[in-house]
Parts: sequence; structure tokens; C-alpha cells
Amino acid sequence: MLLSEWEPVYEDILKDMGFDRPSDESSARLLKAMTQNSDIVTEEVLSDMMKANAAIVGGSVSEKDIVKIKEHVNAEDHVLISAGSATGFLMTNGIVPDIVVTDLDGDFELQKMASDAGSLMMIHAHGDNADLIMGHIKNITGKMMITTQSTPDAVLCNYGGFTDGDRAVCAARHFGAKRITLIGFDFDAPAYKEGIDMRIKKKKLAWAKKIIFDMNPSDVTVASL
Repeated sequence: MLLSEWEPVYEDILKDMGFDRPSDESSARLLKAMTQNSDIVTEEVLSDMMKANAAIVGGSVSEKDIVKIKEHVNAEDHVLISAGSATGFLMTNGIVPDIVVTDLDGDFELQKMASDAGSLMMIHAHGDNADLIMGHIKNITGKMMITTQSTPDAVLCNYGGFTDGDRAVCAARHFGAKRITLIGFDFDAPAYKEGIDMRIKKKKLAWAKKIIFDMNPSDVTVASL
């Protein structure tokens, strides 16, 4: 997704959620500063990883979904992308995602384990996660890409998206995936996480659903497994 396409949606999200752009940009500057000596990959690396099929695993992933992944997601013709907290569930079930899209929320140790095992980390900055960036980013030594939901630059990337799940979808579209399979996505009854305001969570997921389905290009197929 181009910035010109994303920015009007982003401004609507800021108004609806009561967030402010300067806070997002402050966190993005922090993330950029703290990753100056990190293994930042180029867009070409991500482009090479994106095959014709992308399977994206969301936070409501279950044991039944693990069976589906093992049966239907072929490593040779799929890139497996984990959205944030889904990473821990995959790792504890012996599945290492190719890419982890995260704002560092959830079980960080299992996300770090994925990074250590070779997952490319797409790490996102927004106004509410500066403390997580400060606490965790120095512990990630594997390859990464850093993203913002505001204005990108030569290092900070923005392919669109608001939550880990729809950011993963936007990135897959941007880099050429023609079929995107969603696994463990529940926009109406999301999995509860301690310390999370579920009213805000549901509003975020309403935006995620809109971004994934209403802004879907005609040449990209999005389906649930």
C-alpha cells in the first residue's frame, strides 16, 4: 500500500481512536535510534521471501489451526507470517514462522526465540509501545525491518495497517502475494489478554477487518482457512 493510500485511513483511525500522530512519530524515532546497529534488511529481502501464497496467523489461533497449518501450509509455496501474540503459540507447537509482525506486545521471550531461530522480525512503533521498545529491542539480534504507521523514511517502512494482523496482510500485498490465507483471525470475539481493554481491542479489530477486506485489491485473494 502506498503512503498516499494509507494516510487518509490513518488520519481517520487517529480521530476514531483518540490517538495522536506526534506520539507515533516519537516512538518511531526511538525505534530507529535503538536499531542503528541492528541487522536491518532491505526491501529486496522481504520481496524475495513473499511467495505467491502467504499464510498469516492471528491471535485467536487454536490447536485445530495448528493441525491446519501443518496439513495445508506448504513451506515451499507459502510464506508463513505470524501476527504478534500468535508467535508464542506457533513456537510452543514447534512451528517457526518465516516472518513475525509485532509491536512487541505479548510473550516477548517466545518472539525472541523465533528471531533466534531465523524469523525476520517486522517491528512496529506506535504511541503506546515506547516502553516495550526501550525494554526489548536491544535483546533482538536477528534480522529485522522497522515500521511506522506515520511518515516513513529510508529506514522506517510503512506498508499500511493498524494492528499486527492487518499490517501483515498489507505487507504481503505490497510485496506481491496473490493469495493470502488468514488463520486464527476472529474480528468479533477476539481472544482475551490480561491487561487489555477489550472495548478498545474490538475497535482496533473493526479497523483491521475494514483494512483487510474493504481495501483489498482485486488481484489479491484473501480467504480464511
